[in-house]
Amino acid sequence: MNKLHTINAEELQNRTYEPTHFLVDELIPEGLHILAGAPKIGKSWLALWLCLCVSQGQPLWNFTTVQGEVLYLSLEDSFQRIQTRLFDLTEDAPPTLHFAIMADTLKRGLEQQIEQFLTEHPDTKLVVIDTLQRVRNSGNDSNLYANDYQDIGLLKKLADKRHIAILLIHHLRKLHDDDPMNMISGSTGLSGAADSAFVLQKHSRLANVASLHCTGRDIPDRTLKLEFGEEDHIWKLLEDSKTCAALLGFQSFRLKIFSLNFCKKSLKSAPLQKRCWKRSTLPEARAGHRTASHIKSEKALIL
Repeated sequence: MNKLHTINAEELQNRTYEPTHFLVDELIPEGLHILAGAPKIGKSWLALWLCLCVSQGQPLWNFTTVQGEVLYLSLEDSFQRIQTRLFDLTEDAPPTLHFAIMADTLKRGLEQQIEQFLTEHPDTKLVVIDTLQRVRNSGNDSNLYANDYQDIGLLKKLADKRHIAILLIHHLRKLHDDDPMNMISGSTGLSGAADSAFVLQKHSRLANVASLHCTGRDIPDRTLKLEFGEEDHIWKLLEDSKTCAALLGFQSFRLKIFSLNFCKKSLKSAPLQKRCWKRSTLPEARAGHRTASHIKSEKALIL
């Protein structure tokens, strides 16, 4: 039996750790991540655009990226299809973006293949596996959660060890759920073992607008509203729930300040009699006024 290694709260607070390193600022830190969506919804286009941004050091929408080499395991495509998509996205493909269309599966050589590539390309920052199912072996369905968690855990261990980001392209189950994260195909062991999960979702398959729901251990929950370009095949950012919430809050605050200042100026400029409540507008004042008006008549009757 191994003894537990513990640390007390005071000592933990006094330690200095490096901050979490992000590949895409506020969106993709180092670690393991899942991008899930329905088949043919545009996940691979989004993944390829991400790879180009990282390999060229270009921002992904409004988020800055850390430039580095990228490995894209496009296991459902051919080199010809990848070439066609590259021409659709850019005319200046970088030499720092690498592709493979065949790879071993988990526990049967995939981890060693990625390790070898990372050794040969030490500046690698991102590895994309498209799709997750292509590198998995058939497991025991009776223990689905354990199998999912173990498979994802192997890749997460590799990502943490080499300080890179690994993005797994995955599918959604057909059954609808109010929580998009619950629609990721498989058990909750997948999203539970991953550091972040992204769900790309359309309200209609024919629509060009989709929502990218983002959640994770090191990122804030947010929803990005995206539009797919029919000509350039690039997902463009239309709206960010985090930015919109902050903007609405700021606008509401400004509106309150404006209203208070307006009332203040109005009170200062108005004549005194207009700023005072008339006694007749208040129930108590109206009652008091009526009683005073009848005093003389009541005294006359008594006399």
